[in-house]
Amino acid sequence: MIWLSNSTLVRLRDQLLESGRRPSNVATSAQAAEGQRLQAEYGPLCEAMYLMMSADGEVSGDEREVLRGALRNLSNSVLRSADIEDLLALAVTNVETEGRDARLRAVAADLGEDKARGEVAFVLAAAIAFADNAIADNENETLTALAEALGIDEDRAEALLDQVEQDLAAESRES
Repeated sequence: MIWLSNSTLVRLRDQLLESGRRPSNVATSAQAAEGQRLQAEYGPLCEAMYLMMSADGEVSGDEREVLRGALRNLSNSVLRSADIEDLLALAVTNVETEGRDARLRAVAADLGEDKARGEVAFVLAAAIAFADNAIADNENETLTALAEALGIDEDRAEALLDQVEQDLAAESRES
């Protein structure tokens, strides 16, 4: 016969009650599929922005806010804060594991088949570089390397940045 003391049963009961009250962390197959879709769609864009954010060795709060705003806008607010943090954590891990140059090439390869997405990534990376009102040399080098990896020539890169500047000026006039 197994004998359990009342105190042991009470502790076990309390642990099980506590465990039962916590939300489940097990993802359903539908949640997992949605996570994979979000990663495929927004992961390369997030990582391009992270590469820019971390280019100068410091990630500022303003840069994080620009990244979150960009991903929310691109996804029509489908991406929640938790989704964005997951995408960002994966970008950090990828860069730490494989290195900046390898990840820049991988991101460019992911985006390279879709010229418009590549240009969006370039513009978003530029927005991150401008987020803290100062562009470090490392950020400028990263932006140039990203443009080259994406096949965006210097004239097109300047045209994209000029268009963003014009759009921002028009928005500020309307405000």
